[in-house]
Amino acid sequence: MKRKAAILIYVLVFGIFFLLLLAGLLGFILSQLKVAKQKIAWQKSFEIAEAGIDYYRWCLNNEINCPLEKDYEDIEGQTIGHFKIDLQTNANCGQIISQKIVSQGWTKDFPNLKRKISVFYAKESVAKYSYILNSNVWVGSDHVIRGPFHSNGGIRFDGQNLSKVSSAQEEWVCTQSFGCGPEGVGYGLGLCPPECEIRDFQCICPGVFSTTDVSNRDLFSFPIPSFDFDGITADLAQIKAAAQESGIYLPPSKDIDSKGKGYHLIFRSDKTVEIKIITKLSPTLAYSLEEGWHEDYFTIVSEYTYKTLQIPSDCSAIFVEDNLWPQGIIEGKVTVASANLIAANKDTDVILEWNLDYAEGGEEDGLTLIAERSILIGPDSPNDMVLRGIFIAQKGRFSRNHYPWNIKNSLTIYGSIVSNGRVGTQWITLGGHIVSGYKNRETYVDPNLIYNPPVFTPFLSQNFEILKWEEL
Repeated sequence: MKRKAAILIYVLVFGIFFLLLLAGLLGFILSQLKVAKQKIAWQKSFEIAEAGIDYYRWCLNNEINCPLEKDYEDIEGQTIGHFKIDLQTNANCGQIISQKIVSQGWTKDFPNLKRKISVFYAKESVAKYSYILNSNVWVGSDHVIRGPFHSNGGIRFDGQNLSKVSSAQEEWVCTQSFGCGPEGVGYGLGLCPPECEIRDFQCICPGVFSTTDVSNRDLFSFPIPSFDFDGITADLAQIKAAAQESGIYLPPSKDIDSKGKGYHLIFRSDKTVEIKIITKLSPTLAYSLEEGWHEDYFTIVSEYTYKTLQIPSDCSAIFVEDNLWPQGIIEGKVTVASANLIAANKDTDVILEWNLDYAEGGEEDGLTLIAERSILIGPDSPNDMVLRGIFIAQKGRFSRNHYPWNIKNSLTIYGSIVSNGRVGTQWITLGGHIVSGYKNRETYVDPNLIYNPPVFTPFLSQNFEILKWEEL
């Protein structure tokens, strides 16, 4: 009897020990299964957050106002999680310029295991390029260009390039106005440079070529697909509508004063603009390839202050239905357009007679200046001229006409030139002597405007792309 009792005690002790061991083992297995499920849920939460990013990018590129919270389903249509999106939008005049998106994702089984992803979406603007041109061009040996340069036409690039120079042309006819001709091989007016060849009594040159040692030919690229110039020009009617609704709109100056010749805008560092109506202009003898010898009425003789306005922060667009003379210090990001959309046969110009600069610091400042036809540097421009901004001549050209023996020292541009016609700010004789324009010229790209330009600046692509990604 005692022996049976002892055996029973041993059975009970070892049984309890075994049960405790089994319970511990099962608990360990279950805890490991839970940890494994949590790890899977942790990874799945990340995937759900990424799905939220992709989902809203689609909404953004298709201009659809999508819900900011959404269930996440598997391939069988079963809801396995959820994502929530928070937005920080950089917009002006109702136009989205860039957007920061934070997507938070979690699974249905582990709602407390949440992961966040932050991305910055934006489009590349024309500020990526120093120049985007739609015609043949000759860049002089004095010109230093520190950003990408592209033309849909041929390029004679004798300046110094610190970046890519590209043309849509495989070859082109270099004529007398570009320092070439079919009268023999050599350098000089009427001669065909050795980099080119005479063919059928024409000087045929590569899409991009140089006749100097200062150019970096390794950065020449041609032919490449042409830019759709119409696609990268601004929608003037859209800018006008926005300016009338929420920005600053100026009607034809003759509607205010019968003597009106256009507007003179003076920008102040306090984000105001003084608006002057010009009543008299004096002529200057000028020459251009497009017009020949003529008189430019660019010099202001008389004007008066019409009003001074605060530039609206929520719609920093100014539309001038007339010719425009801008100057001053730009604080913040501003777009100024000059166009006559009332009279179909009357295009407007922008005349640059003064410096255009940014407020101290400049990183948060920007100017996009758009002319329906041309942006022209006037005869009385500064000896050392500084221009900051994106300058767009939609139908015409960005240039300085030939004013006999009107020679200036330096022209420095921080920004971008988009010009439908040929660009030129220096005139030389047959012997290569400067007789008009600027002796020294430098152009810098403004990187602050590539992804965060003023409103209505044309973009190179219509789709928003991810520029910055991080997990929070």
